[in-house]
Amino acid sequence: MPIKTPFYERTSKLNKAMDWKDWGGYFAANSYNVVNDFEYFAFRHSAGLVDVTPLFKYRVAGKDATMFLSRLIVKDISKLKLNQATYCCWCDDRGMVIDDGTVMRFGENEYFVTAADPSYSWFSRFIKNLDLQIEDVTDSYCALALQGPTSREILKNICDAELDSLKFFWTTTAKAEGFEFKISRTGYTGDLGYELWINNEDALKLFDAVWNAGQNYNIRMSGIAALDIARIEAGLIMNGVDYHSSLHALIPEQMSTPYELNLGWMVDLDRKPFIGQSALKTEKKNGSRWASVGIDINWPDLEALYQKHGLPPHTEAGAWRRSIPIYHNQNRFRQIGYATSGTWSPLLKKNIALATIKADYAKPGTEVKFEVTVEHHREIVRAIVCKPQFFNPKRKRSILKK
Repeated sequence: MPIKTPFYERTSKLNKAMDWKDWGGYFAANSYNVVNDFEYFAFRHSAGLVDVTPLFKYRVAGKDATMFLSRLIVKDISKLKLNQATYCCWCDDRGMVIDDGTVMRFGENEYFVTAADPSYSWFSRFIKNLDLQIEDVTDSYCALALQGPTSREILKNICDAELDSLKFFWTTTAKAEGFEFKISRTGYTGDLGYELWINNEDALKLFDAVWNAGQNYNIRMSGIAALDIARIEAGLIMNGVDYHSSLHALIPEQMSTPYELNLGWMVDLDRKPFIGQSALKTEKKNGSRWASVGIDINWPDLEALYQKHGLPPHTEAGAWRRSIPIYHNQNRFRQIGYATSGTWSPLLKKNIALATIKADYAKPGTEVKFEVTVEHHREIVRAIVCKPQFFNPKRKRSILKK
């Protein structure tokens, strides 16, 4: 039975659709309205507010905290500056990804780690004889994601933080009337946005301040369904959908390396030993078998396909999460990959997908065939391989004051 987040007292009254999902053991709104279009467009044109409390959260502190995290994570955490955040992943000895998340440096020897999966058990395996403490603060710390073009102005109305100069993937401490909280310029929409971290006792104070200030900026509550569309447009992968943790995979074929997930840019190989380093060095030298790409599905082909059956073209109301075969351009019986999630992009007016494909076919511009089922018939349409980041506005990284 899921439990309520500290924001539930407010979010439950705003959830007109009564559409809830279980996310990490918490009630999470899938959609606040019968149609979630307004929730999605809030991310792109105003501001959407998401309760992201179910993320797993850990405080790692102590003299050996930097060394410990640098040993576990493929990115060199020792390079992280005070108040800086980073997106990263951690692997097993085979170089297979266990999970991805963020690490924020709140103090000289204090870090805040977020993850999609429970990670305390894995982290705690490696603390023997080290001067550090790992505290699971998932149930004592809550969070809101405020995402969209007006998010900066909303926050400036409620706190003293210098947001005009806060850079992408940096953090700050903010004081508001009657409470303090942490702000990180991070998010899962690929747009200008922030995540707000606060202890449970002050949750409603934060929610009310943000919600009331946002009324002049077209703020809307947004659920997981709208967030899913936005993160696919931004090319952001999801654990359990676009890849599977090596700790949960049943067979080796279900596992992925950072290079195969388009996360090779975060792997820092030339440093002190870290878990998976040897395997990743070998892969870097020999090349990867798979690659993560974006897929732009040909719309005229879809129209023609549905017309053949006397039907108008169909697009799903939200994002989908299932495996769909991708075939060689000249041989429909030769499968070269599979899409893992996709959506009709309301902003880009395209049918797009994230996919895993054999590395030989991962070059942008490569034409492939994408499977479509219409009236119980399996057909194929043309599609183009592209970079997975379909939407990347300048405002995501922009600062107003240097």
